[in-house]
Amino acid sequence: MTAPRPAAPAELAAPLTDFGGGAQTMSLVAFTAVATVTLLLCVMTGPDRDDLDEFYTGYRSLSPLRNGLAIAGDYISAATVLGTGGVIALAGYDGVVLALSTALSLVLLMFLLAEPLRNAGRFTMGDVFARRMPGRAVRITACAVTLAALLPMMLVQLAGTGQLLAFILGFSGDSLQTGCVVCMGVLMISYAAIGGMKGTALIQMVKIVMLLGSGAAVALLVLARFDWQPGALFEAAARGSGVGDAFLRSGLQFGGGKYADLDMISAELSVVLGGACLPHITMRTYTASTARQVRRSLSWAVSCVVLFVLVITVVGCGATALVGRAVIAGADPQGNTAYLLGSRAALGADVSTAETLLFTTVTTAIFLTVLASVAGMILACANSLAHDVFASRRRGASPSREMLLARLSALTVGVPTVLLAAQIQHRSLQPLVTLSFCVGASALAPALVYSLFWRRYTRTGLLATLIGGTLAVLVVMPGTRLVSGSPGSAFPEADVNWFPFTTTGLVTIPLGFALGWLGTLASGRAKAEEQRRRYEAVESWILAGAVRGGGSGRGREGGDRKRAGGREGQAGSGPGGVKGGPEAGGA
Repeated sequence: MTAPRPAAPAELAAPLTDFGGGAQTMSLVAFTAVATVTLLLCVMTGPDRDDLDEFYTGYRSLSPLRNGLAIAGDYISAATVLGTGGVIALAGYDGVVLALSTALSLVLLMFLLAEPLRNAGRFTMGDVFARRMPGRAVRITACAVTLAALLPMMLVQLAGTGQLLAFILGFSGDSLQTGCVVCMGVLMISYAAIGGMKGTALIQMVKIVMLLGSGAAVALLVLARFDWQPGALFEAAARGSGVGDAFLRSGLQFGGGKYADLDMISAELSVVLGGACLPHITMRTYTASTARQVRRSLSWAVSCVVLFVLVITVVGCGATALVGRAVIAGADPQGNTAYLLGSRAALGADVSTAETLLFTTVTTAIFLTVLASVAGMILACANSLAHDVFASRRRGASPSREMLLARLSALTVGVPTVLLAAQIQHRSLQPLVTLSFCVGASALAPALVYSLFWRRYTRTGLLATLIGGTLAVLVVMPGTRLVSGSPGSAFPEADVNWFPFTTTGLVTIPLGFALGWLGTLASGRAKAEEQRRRYEAVESWILAGAVRGGGSGRGREGGDRKRAGGREGQAGSGPGGVKGGPEAGGA
């Protein structure tokens, strides 16, 4: 078998992008079946009305394999599948580098943050920070930054739902697209409110298996069309891109100015640091029962993400080779349909029943990816609102009351998100994705690194990091090329572009670390020494789980938690005892 000749993209574009009535009908039936079954699973696995540990962590009962699949499912969002696939199809080399950065981000979480996060946290990001610096100000700020980091990402995925389903099913009209957004939003809120951590984890597991299985099958079909030679695939993609060998070099995505290399470094920093610290990812580390399990869970998750990077690289380049860059950009300027177009093109002009079933599996996996990703983000936001803001007002709040607050918080977060997503669905939403990663990299990453590893870090430094880093991103982001000043920006008719990069990371990440350092210095030597003593009281537990001889498993771990709680109480941070360990910070 020989590689397609250069004229193939133009000749095959029409038949290979026509999904056909049979595939559309099968996709609609599959969507309905998946939504029904997953909602039923959430109801069956949902927690009791007064069991907080089951709602927030699923009793930490997931095996490393299942927890790893759930982490990978949360990490590989619909924005990653569609957006990264689009960047690879349109920008080639630059897109592959960004895809590899997503895998590197999870490796960073695995080796640097996962185990201390699991040891320090209980339910939310606020618990991690409040372990050393208890108080409502810390918890409320952590909740606000959690919302600032995840709401933009939820908007992107919900807003793209209507256009995605219209593209797959052949719908037309704004009202139908808006109806799709609303229906998907209702399902996502239901998953988070009913299923809790265990229910959403189950959906993530189903989603990642379907996504990787169908994607791997499509990638093999793409390689088969090029005689199993990756070199032939990339050469055909370069021809189909219309820019020749430039497709295989850096510059298409970040070649808009004299700072192209710095722009690419800024984007990679934002993805690597931001992706590892987003709250809906870090909350999965709290569901592991031991430090060893969290390491094994991350090993499975990293393996899944690396496989996904390989799949999306082959499918994205296959879309450019078989369909052509011009057709992909014509269907969507951001390339969000490239994964679907590449999957359809891999099947060829004459599609058998088995191939139609495979394509239906691909579209269903993407549909489930949207549902699962946003449900996980809604759960993270709802948990933070209920646990860090509402329940922390009163120490004696009953479990059933906090459970009710968590479910109402899912509504509080989800309903405005759905309504806003319906209003912005026809805008370029890339700035919102970038905003989420930049907040994670500029505010959450410095705060976590300092809180977990710097003994003298103070409350003032923490608040300066969280608030200052977030505000810096919000101030700088409107000046980037993603917001205005270019045809593909969110507001192409305006031009307020004063920041010569597409992401804020090159400036705001160092600023976030600097603000934490300056805030700690401003606190004075006495406060820094007090924080050093508090940190030393729980240091062995945070960094190593304080596991010592005598017993094994959960019993040994519970005893060490109690000893850590006693030391924490002596240091003045409040003991509190929940599930064999100190309450993470108290109110």
